Amino acid sequence: MNISKNTVVSLSYRLSTLEGQLLEEASAAEPAVYLHGGYDGIFPKVEAALEGKLTGDEVDVVLEPDDAFGEYDADLVRLEPAHLFPDDVRVGMQFEGATEDGQHRMIYTVTDVADGKVVVDGNHPLAGRTLRVHCRVEDVRPASVEEIAHGHAHGPGGHHHG
Repeated sequence: MNISKNTVVSLSYRLSTLEGQLLEEASAAEPAVYLHGGYDGIFPKVEAALEGKLTGDEVDVVLEPDDAFGEYDADLVRLEPAHLFPDDVRVGMQFEGATEDGQHRMIYTVTDVADGKVVVDGNHPLAGRTLRVHCRVEDVRPASVEEIAHGHAHGPGGHHHG
């Protein structure tokens, strides 16, 4: 079966930097599974490259920042007073917070703690990076009516809300 709208695709993949540093992977034994056809389960450029492919086919896609996690936005870096955070705050911790205009919720990562201040960054850690994705199609099947209605693939045994 070819990959087309409303098919469920299982992929093994490697996400790396252009220099070859492995960032994330999914094996054939534990593949990533998504609903194909514009449901935002995968980067659109990768989804376009997979259109029409069959089990066993491979694609290699270079993702510019706009195709992946966006450009780095310096306005998403904020300096906050340490008293707003737990006493054990440290670099790498993540907190949910509102944007400065209060319009959106997002995840901020602590990048520095010093002198009673905490620096938090709302950019994705891979923002501004050009990435390479190498995928192998492990399986393609028709999506169920329920999967199409929900806009995502379900695991074995159906859908489970957590």
